[in-house]
Amino acid sequence: MVEITKAPAGFEGPGFFATSLDKAVGMARKNSLWPLPFATSCCGIEFMATMGAHYDLARFGSERMSFSPRQADLLMVMGTIAKKMGPVLRQVYEQMAEPRWVLSVGACASSGGIFDTYSVLQGIDRIIPVDVYVPGCPPRPEQILDGVLKIQELVQNESLRRRDSEEYKNMLASYGIS
Repeated sequence: MVEITKAPAGFEGPGFFATSLDKAVGMARKNSLWPLPFATSCCGIEFMATMGAHYDLARFGSERMSFSPRQADLLMVMGTIAKKMGPVLRQVYEQMAEPRWVLSVGACASSGGIFDTYSVLQGIDRIIPVDVYVPGCPPRPEQILDGVLKIQELVQNESLRRRDSEEYKNMLASYGIS
């Protein structure tokens, strides 16, 4: 629950409100995510339904799909990821500018799904850090929307200093990312 405090003297009346820089930046980031879809199989089809008129991901501020990692801040990995695709996925992640977030959609991207074989990566969190997991095989568009809303909540409440913290740098270092 947000606690409303009195405005400082001189900053009252119509057209004025007081907030912190963290909250203003968080709200702006939350409502302007540029997702990069990395879809390989049936989860990608469900994502296409999520982008359609019935579910309309655009109403959550994610209308502009980016197919260039340098212009995206949300990597949405959907479907089976073969081990040969792992280095490509990691390169896409590393090319994204900070701040960046990752949404793992479906059982295959999250844990390898039903494909417990030598050729399938058993979860993308083995090569890149994941912020939110969306369960399902394949997940319904409502679940994908819920995952995007959870990412938005994370983005809105993230401190501007988190990315410069030692904890964050150590987490990236554990993945071999500098």
